[in-house]
Amino acid sequence: MKKVLLLLFAVAVLIGAVLWADRVTRIKAGGNARLGAAGDSNAPMAPDFTVKDLDDKDVSFSQFKGKVVLVNFWATWCEPCRDEIPLLIQFQRKYGPRGFTILGLSVDEEGKKVVQPYVDKERFDVNGTPTAMNYPIFISTDAVVDKFGGLIGYPTSILISRDGRIVKKITGIISEREVSKAIEGLL
Repeated sequence: MKKVLLLLFAVAVLIGAVLWADRVTRIKAGGNARLGAAGDSNAPMAPDFTVKDLDDKDVSFSQFKGKVVLVNFWATWCEPCRDEIPLLIQFQRKYGPRGFTILGLSVDEEGKKVVQPYVDKERFDVNGTPTAMNYPIFISTDAVVDKFGGLIGYPTSILISRDGRIVKKITGIISEREVSKAIEGLL
């Protein structure tokens, strides 16, 4: 009986620690700026980083300057990540023509050898239609993750304004309404 209580206590402490860590690591717009306000000088600048695309070419974050960017850390083995992909496809479809892009940064340890076949093969149900991922996919590194202050779970999405400031950091599946509103405020 003591072992069960100790185990339950440990699980409760762990859940509390994860919820606390999630709350304190979320990045909010500073001052009186509304969520998604472009030009908020209190918001931290997004770090510059370079990753490999699926053609093994180096791509720098600075290449997306002037766009609203959602950096999405994900993995092929991550169920919540896979569940979120149809929404990301819809965001890219809806907002891409207006200067928005998603950067899918895979954290799969096996790298391109598992990510490339996954991206080539998988189709996601978007309004009843099997649809491929329609945004660029890259292979992330520990150094890139560290530049964003580390991650406590997957998926993790970071919304960045046209002027390169971090507007929002979300650990877990994003809220369609909340992120849509933030993106529209930045476009």
